[in-house]
Amino acid sequence: MDKKRLMQVGAGKVKAQLVLKNAHVFAGFTGKFIKTDIAVQDGYIAGLGQYVGEKEIDLQGRYITPGFIDSHVHIESSMLTPFGFAQAVVPMGTTTVVADPHEIANVGGETGIQYMLDASEDLPLQIKFMLPSCVPATPLEDAGAVLNAKVLRPFLKDSRVLGLGELMDVPGVLNESKTVWDKLNMIGPHHFVDGHAPMLKGKELMGYAAAGVDSDHECVTVEEAEDRLAAGMYLMIREGSAAHNLEALLPVINDHNSRFCCFCADDRHPGDLMNEGGVNAMVREAIKLGLPVWQALQMATVNPATYFGIRDTGVIAPGRRADLLIFPDLENWQPDEVYTGGKLVAKDGKCIKEIWDTIEIPPVPTRLSKSVNLPELSLEQFALPIKGNMANVIGLIPKQLLTHHLWQELPVKDGMATASPDEDILKLAVFERHHNTGKRGIGLVKGFGLKKGAIAQTIGHDSHNLIVIGTNDEDMLIASRSLESCGGGIAIAVDGKVEEILPLPVGGLMTDKSATDAAKQAEKMEKLAFSLGVDREYDPFLTLAFLSLPVIPELKLTDRGLVKVLDGRIIGIDEKV
Repeated sequence: MDKKRLMQVGAGKVKAQLVLKNAHVFAGFTGKFIKTDIAVQDGYIAGLGQYVGEKEIDLQGRYITPGFIDSHVHIESSMLTPFGFAQAVVPMGTTTVVADPHEIANVGGETGIQYMLDASEDLPLQIKFMLPSCVPATPLEDAGAVLNAKVLRPFLKDSRVLGLGELMDVPGVLNESKTVWDKLNMIGPHHFVDGHAPMLKGKELMGYAAAGVDSDHECVTVEEAEDRLAAGMYLMIREGSAAHNLEALLPVINDHNSRFCCFCADDRHPGDLMNEGGVNAMVREAIKLGLPVWQALQMATVNPATYFGIRDTGVIAPGRRADLLIFPDLENWQPDEVYTGGKLVAKDGKCIKEIWDTIEIPPVPTRLSKSVNLPELSLEQFALPIKGNMANVIGLIPKQLLTHHLWQELPVKDGMATASPDEDILKLAVFERHHNTGKRGIGLVKGFGLKKGAIAQTIGHDSHNLIVIGTNDEDMLIASRSLESCGGGIAIAVDGKVEEILPLPVGGLMTDKSATDAAKQAEKMEKLAFSLGVDREYDPFLTLAFLSLPVIPELKLTDRGLVKVLDGRIIGIDEKV
């Protein structure tokens, strides 16, 4: 950016390259729309007022907002590479994301992080990064890599890296784990630490915040949200494909605290991103539920920019990037046009082909393209021995990542627990797939709804081992076997045959296909899953992905009340239940 030239244009001394005229422009610092022109020079905003440009576009009173910012996202969870992800979110108005490459790092370590940095260059989407803080997430995990502070520290030299990603090892923070504290201690005054602390409260929350954690996106109740804000932490309200927290948390927002609140889409599938949108969908829903337009827009723009210190975006003002969204009205929140860096990159919900065709996509490292390494699987490996006919069962909770701990009577055959679709009890298996160790875990799930067949995938938070759920061992075996040859992905098997498969050859997490192609196949598979009985309260694949996640608490009803357990440790008791 030539600051002197920008000043000359802003001062009206010379013509601007581009002037967007006669628009209602959202002023992020005041929360108001003003009728004005926008002068753009070299991809940056030179000024607001009446300007003359080499190119002038009359917007005839339409509305302009800054590009939306997703404050916390795992690009890999969209099953798209950074290029494909940008194709999906930019036409919907997201022009900046703060990404935590936690998923690919659990598969490929520092190779995965570097791939995401390389693949994010020169996109019409500004991607900032938070370093994955917990690879593996806990000592209980079998991930594809172990990342300590020594490995992570060099990445902080990249200006796109803003700090440390969601610090989910809460016990490690509070119990003064050296591994965790080495990472906290490498964070300087100009970097940030994102949190991940469901149900944490009281002095433990105070200690967590005192350790330097600046935000949390795992709140599910107003009480939790208010506790975070009171502790000086930014509140990130999440609305993903599996976790829906927007409606529950909106009541906490008021004129006093809204500037410390942001939106994050977190884990969304490609079809949801392209059909419903990302941050724009949250803006739409929040306003529909009663949040004032100005607060919703600030939460989607200037608030996350302020939190992360991204000084060149978030508001329409001189010296900021010309990341602009043009809307016909303030109702549907689907932008007519999207500008990034002063260039029109999307129009009427579609990417401008001439812009996107010039983008070079880097090759995928071998470590990521050959990431599925399983032993020879057999039916015997799905067996679940049981004494008696009672067992622990994971109980799903609609629209939440939290689960219930159930003690359930089961059908038993020859001393082995079996699935019982009629009673909505399914078998669940997890196989280590990074180093061919042969490790496995077998369990039971209630509430998923599947009546026939099996679903297998190499998406299993956080270590992304192979996870499979099913009504019978035979289909579970067939679905699991099908994923090794294609480099990972999602497969659905019914009656001894693979009915549908979505290959995800980049780390077993991401497709090399376009966002449109991925969305079509994912939608086709979702329809098949629902036709096989999966409860429509759940996203079939994201729900399955979180069932192996040890850093989300389970809820257990005991004679002491509702006990909250994390990593085998009681973190709270509600005696009123």
